[in-house]
Amino acid sequence: MLCAVMQTPAAVIFDCDGVLVDSEILAIEVEIILLAECGLIYAPADYHHRFLGLNDAAYVEALNADSLARTGAPLSADFIQRAHDQRWDACQQRLEAVTGCAEAVAILTLPMAVASSSGAAFLREKLRLTGLLAAFDPHVYSADLVARAKPHPDIFLHAARALDADPARCLAIEDSVNGVTSARAAGMTVWGFAGGGHMDAMASAKLMAAGAERVVADWGEAAVLFEAFG
Repeated sequence: MLCAVMQTPAAVIFDCDGVLVDSEILAIEVEIILLAECGLIYAPADYHHRFLGLNDAAYVEALNADSLARTGAPLSADFIQRAHDQRWDACQQRLEAVTGCAEAVAILTLPMAVASSSGAAFLREKLRLTGLLAAFDPHVYSADLVARAKPHPDIFLHAARALDADPARCLAIEDSVNGVTSARAAGMTVWGFAGGGHMDAMASAKLMAAGAERVVADWGEAAVLFEAFG
């Protein structure tokens, strides 16, 4: 059952991977294979829950801890570069915008920004590849710009300041528990987004448990809600 439509926000701040562009399913595919080669086996659902939304530093720190516990050795020093290279190749060949994203975003007349854990250059390139960069530029913000990445609130607070918007009146749209936690810590209302190719019913339930006000199934549902903002 749908929740009541929220009051029109001052701004809408979007995560990128798995929300605007369908990159998470590609990244998970690449990373699980590479990690298995390092002796680290993860079920996709568990991997999704633990690592989605983390920036590289936090991701490597968590993987190092797992590697030491499971294999007695740290993660291979070249893992993150190999993961970047293979993710980049996959994105160049197969990356698409999440279905309906451009149409839903075009409905909004409110200030908008992207707040992502991706590195700045890769973030902009993913938006460019999918034809979405112009809709948000120059308000495209990477966790490279702040001291602490998701699940800390820094990147969402940075985006709100850039839009001159009160965080308490911002709506964030996120597909990961780390992202929902980050936006909630910033004082924002959060909608979970379940339209990415990597999402399943369990992932959606975890977004609600993390503090999302609601979970929208896809951009068609979000577009209807955006229209109510006027």
